[in-house]
Amino acid sequence: MEVVQPKDLGQYCGLAKRRHAELCRQKRIFNARNRIIGGDTEAWDVQVHDRKIKEATEKARHETFAAEMRQNDKITCILEGRERRDRKNLCKAINDFQQSCQKPETRREFDLSDPLALKKDLAWQSDKDVWNTVSGMQRFMGEDLNFHERKKFQEEQNREWFLQQQRERKDAWAAQKCAEDFYVKTRLQFDETAKRLQNLERATRKAVCASVKEFNKSQATESVERKSLEKKQEQEDNLAEISNLLHGDLLSENPQQAASSFGPHRMVPDRWKGMTPAQLEQIRLVQKQQVQEKLVVASHLSSLQRLQEEERQRDMDWDRRRLQGARATLLFERQQQRQQRDLRRALDCSNLSLAKEQLLQKKYMKEVCTNHVTEDYFMQFNTKSR
Repeated sequence: MEVVQPKDLGQYCGLAKRRHAELCRQKRIFNARNRIIGGDTEAWDVQVHDRKIKEATEKARHETFAAEMRQNDKITCILEGRERRDRKNLCKAINDFQQSCQKPETRREFDLSDPLALKKDLAWQSDKDVWNTVSGMQRFMGEDLNFHERKKFQEEQNREWFLQQQRERKDAWAAQKCAEDFYVKTRLQFDETAKRLQNLERATRKAVCASVKEFNKSQATESVERKSLEKKQEQEDNLAEISNLLHGDLLSENPQQAASSFGPHRMVPDRWKGMTPAQLEQIRLVQKQQVQEKLVVASHLSSLQRLQEEERQRDMDWDRRRLQGARATLLFERQQQRQQRDLRRALDCSNLSLAKEQLLQKKYMKEVCTNHVTEDYFMQFNTKSR
């Protein structure tokens, strides 16, 4: 079974239209009462009218395609802008985190590669110099004269570190809240833009459908009026012909009086008494063929309308799928952001615990070193006393 394509329907409709026009032209030419000398103004008017209808249909179709292309371009631009903005925000957040939380000074081994180590190193000044180490043998146990100042300094330093961590935590929370508010605002703007574009598309389609409906309605009205005029003119012509036959000299039963002097196959119209049964049968056969052609054209037109409806339903289905895909993309992006926030929080917690452990380990190592030095000093002192 062959599938009827819209192109085949268009070709068939064009062929039927040309065939109907040719039959009308033959009717006008071979009809002695209606035949005129010169141009056929009615045919010209019909051609101009058909051309205008075709141009209007093509223009509406092109406008519909242009509106769909503009909408697709706008949606593409919106999605590309959103992707660029998200990428830029991510890079900015990474750079800010590296600059604020991963400075070279905060590394554990920074003192080994510090370019200003020599400038920071100070020479010996007095016994109370804090830069004197154990290996310098400048201070011994029991001579810690700066214990209170050192303890106060350490407490102040711990307090400053704690305040700095609180400030950093507050700043991070404020930045996160600002980013979330900006994301919500941006998402609402995108939703409003998509809704506005959808309303514009719906209004455009509604206007096109209304124009097509008005055009079809005017065409149907013109067709009905034209048929009524043709029928009225035909009735008047039939009445005039009957009147002429009744009051003329054509009531004779002699069929030879209708013979023309131009040939045996031609007849004089005003003396013709009627057609033969064969001619009548031929006319009925042609009429039956015309009825069948009209039925075929009507069926093809109904199938064309059904194909248009299916195409409209398919377009609506694709639009709905595009919207669902956009919503799924947004949900996936939100999930990724939540996962990144959770990972960042876990990393901050782990860094804080590591810092605490490192601080405790340093204190423990310092106490161990102090105990060892004290033991060595007492052993040397006992050896000398002995």
